[in-house]
Amino acid sequence: MEDTIQLEELMFWKVMKLWKQMQCLAVFTEDINKSITFYEAMGLTKAWDTFQDEAKQWRLVGMKFPNGETELVLKNNPNFAFAETEIVVEDVQEIYSSLSVDPKVKWIRKPFANPLGGHVAVMQAPDGNVFVLVGK
Repeated sequence: MEDTIQLEELMFWKVMKLWKQMQCLAVFTEDINKSITFYEAMGLTKAWDTFQDEAKQWRLVGMKFPNGETELVLKNNPNFAFAETEIVVEDVQEIYSSLSVDPKVKWIRKPFANPLGGHVAVMQAPDGNVFVLVGK
């Protein structure tokens, strides 16, 4: 049992070293326009506005913090009515390989090519939190 704990701990620290920074936090809102107005009043600025789907029903809006490094992303798709934290990582494939042996980690989206470059994967950690991993 002690060997299993040590192996899990080593795997955890190996993966954690690959996490570089939090890039954004995506939150669900039923009324994006109302949310934009609120967050602009809090000092954020709208950086981008796009749609998540071809039918242009579900919006994604990036709100920049004053320091310009982190974003709050607003989303109105009820299928994704949970918070997602986007983490910049060194290597998405390597993290996927390291964590896929852990049955407590659920992969919502296995690594896929990002049209903007690199790769993306979406995982649910054992504590239920969802992380979007972006990197090479």
